[in-house]
Amino acid sequence: MPIKTFLIILLLSLFGCGLTWAADAEDIPSLRNCADPGLQTELEQALSQLGLDRAVTNSKLSIALVDITDLNNPRLAAVNGDQMMYAASLPKIAILLGAFVDIENGTLQLDRDTRESLSRMIRISSNLDATSMLNKVGKERVLELLQSERFKLYDPKQGGGLWVGKEYGKSPAYHRDPLHNLSHGATVLQTARFYYLLETGQLVNNTLTSEMKSMLGNPGIEHKFVKGLKARPGAKIYRKSGSWRHWHADSALVENGPYKYIAVALADNAKGGQWLSQLITSLNDLIVPLQVASKD
Repeated sequence: MPIKTFLIILLLSLFGCGLTWAADAEDIPSLRNCADPGLQTELEQALSQLGLDRAVTNSKLSIALVDITDLNNPRLAAVNGDQMMYAASLPKIAILLGAFVDIENGTLQLDRDTRESLSRMIRISSNLDATSMLNKVGKERVLELLQSERFKLYDPKQGGGLWVGKEYGKSPAYHRDPLHNLSHGATVLQTARFYYLLETGQLVNNTLTSEMKSMLGNPGIEHKFVKGLKARPGAKIYRKSGSWRHWHADSALVENGPYKYIAVALADNAKGGQWLSQLITSLNDLIVPLQVASKD
């Protein structure tokens, strides 16, 4: 492990996983304070075995892995965790969040049309539905929610995060992110936080949390993480991915028996989709013992 990485992980671990961000509930730990040196070492070894360590060094690959088998004691490992990259359709989860905040507030109805539109946006990555819902919620409102004290899913002090500053179509960007000038961007740590806040009920109420999770389940596009996890029967995946040109992204909450984890990866390489398919199998095996997967 590089000395700099080790020192950062050590310092974070000394603060303890129990400290919280302003956006988190008082009794829920902050992922950023839950760095696990052992899991970090295993992640870096796995990347080396896959031949992906150079891509990490060259800032062409970012990864976050969070073991949330014990939801109140998550274990985090990451490389290039705060590096913001173009993420294509992955930030559609920000539109999903905006819609469900409005549904919770009563300004948007979760009727059949809305439910079907949101499901298409996530499961088959419909650009038409994403743009329609973005305009329904409000372009600047989505950005305000991402930057709000409540969520802090885009935080300039942490390198940025989730950002939607362009419709999903041919129209020009209306509001690029202030740090990196990206139209659709993400960092792996902030994306992992999205799934952790979802799973701990910190995005919306419990009923709507179940609705959101349902839409993230049963992916309609079988590539990247979904393709890789076919080699691990029993894995249930809730995910959103994205691809455009040489940028490839995937993010998921994965459940397998009693084990549960969050995995996020962003790649800037023409072979990025293949990387992610191979990567998720290795990430899964760091959390889920092979004998458990084989029993399922």
